[in-house]
Amino acid sequence: MVDSPFPCVSVIVPVYNDPAGIRDTLTALTKQTYPTERVNILPIDNGSTDETRDVIRQFEREHENVTLVVEDDIQGSYAARNAGIEQATGEIFAFVDADMSMDDSWLETAVDAMGEAAYVGCNVKLVIDGEDTLAARFDAQTAFPIAQYIRQQQYAPTCGLLVSREVVDDVGPFDERLVSGGDSEFGSRVANAGYRQAFAPAATLYHPVRDSFSSLVKKELRVGRGLCQRQEYYAERFGRPGIPPRPSGVKSPDEEPAGLDFERLLFGVLSVVMTGVRALGYYREYVRYVRGNTR
Repeated sequence: MVDSPFPCVSVIVPVYNDPAGIRDTLTALTKQTYPTERVNILPIDNGSTDETRDVIRQFEREHENVTLVVEDDIQGSYAARNAGIEQATGEIFAFVDADMSMDDSWLETAVDAMGEAAYVGCNVKLVIDGEDTLAARFDAQTAFPIAQYIRQQQYAPTCGLLVSREVVDDVGPFDERLVSGGDSEFGSRVANAGYRQAFAPAATLYHPVRDSFSSLVKKELRVGRGLCQRQEYYAERFGRPGIPPRPSGVKSPDEEPAGLDFERLLFGVLSVVMTGVRALGYYREYVRYVRGNTR
């Protein structure tokens, strides 16, 4: 699919109130071995109220291929990514999150992996880069089984995804209505349109863990809401609202947790609790859906 050895790539990075995270990610992206003139980096500020936008402007002044994009009208990562797509000039769109890091050769490796595929998921590893809390260790024990996601559920997370422009032109951008699950909904559209999807195990990104229980709970509530919204808008593909899709729990450990038996037990309990939190988010959204349809 990619004829040139160095097709033009637009790297799209949504961010909200994370100056440290976007600084780290832009630092890594501006050190890539991929030819600078063939990359445009688009950090999208999604209504930040702190110094995030100032950090981006500093990189914009120092690097010709960094351009600030602003999405203040709609608060949401998919709206921010769509704003980036509208400004992108590349043949390939690369999506990463604002708190991620990568080796200098990541982009070159990821583009090489596209081959005949129009949709490629990168390898994502979770790392503890802050306080080594129980929540951090629990989150670190889970994995992003992206090869499995692509093979069984036909999607890769938007924290590490490359897609050709022709795919987005054909199937459309992300659904901005979804608070979560927009990556799987988009991937399903891509697969249904007949495009080949692939996994790039050598193109590795590093994602910091969530190191507090409040952040884990917030994430699972959002994921649960997104599962219900996805059914509400796309029942023909994901089922009718009312019964959470399977698998409905949190990610399973990538390997047997290290440490004491007591900590393993705690991880097992936390997995059950987080599955319940996700279900709570789902049914909260379902109540909203039912009320909306009975008015």
